[in-house]
Amino acid sequence: MKKIVVLTGAGMSVESGLKTFRDADGLWENYPVAQVATHEGWLENPTLVTNFYNMLRKKCIDAKPNEGHKLVAELEKKYDVTVVTQNVDNLHEAAGSSKVIHLHGELMKVCSSRDVDNPRYQQLLTAENCEVKPGTLAGDGSLLRPFIVFFGEGVPMISRAADEAEHADIFIIIGTSLNVYPAAGLVQYVRPGVPVYLIDPHPVNAGSNVQQIQAGASEGMRQLSKLLLSD
Repeated sequence: MKKIVVLTGAGMSVESGLKTFRDADGLWENYPVAQVATHEGWLENPTLVTNFYNMLRKKCIDAKPNEGHKLVAELEKKYDVTVVTQNVDNLHEAAGSSKVIHLHGELMKVCSSRDVDNPRYQQLLTAENCEVKPGTLAGDGSLLRPFIVFFGEGVPMISRAADEAEHADIFIIIGTSLNVYPAAGLVQYVRPGVPVYLIDPHPVNAGSNVQQIQAGASEGMRQLSKLLLSD
């Protein structure tokens, strides 16, 4: 079975009504990114950051996977598919994708602020219990913080994502630019001769191995899925 790796960015979830993680005006849901998505912001005001992610979780719970998410999941009928996403929402999982790597963390998880990547102190929240009271402690006695890779922090899952890209037979990029990290970095791991498809509504200067579908996430996946699932 051929292996497909799908790299998705903010443009994938915009059609589901979720605002992008990196807005051009430096705001995220009308909050300065430096206040709510950096380690310094967390240290300065953990109550503000905790309440911000409480609000985001409620928005995420109300959001539904769009057609693009569903069509990515549908590729599993014929291929071994791994989704590598920059998004912190769980819409790929909700659409049915079974293997998802979250580069920037997961909105529906919280963790120790002292030992972020230790699974012992990570908790999965539910739709019925998605709000964290400021000041709540993790199992190691530190403040419970969002399981989010803040700006300036390392990306622990990037090596696993690079390994997936290196073994891909088909590489698909949706809703993120080839000109920025991590797309620019991960595509370098794709073996020569492996087809790369870029779904983006704007024209992009890319290498000869990159085939661009100039459309949004859902429309682009409609076109590409016809090709990949036709035979």
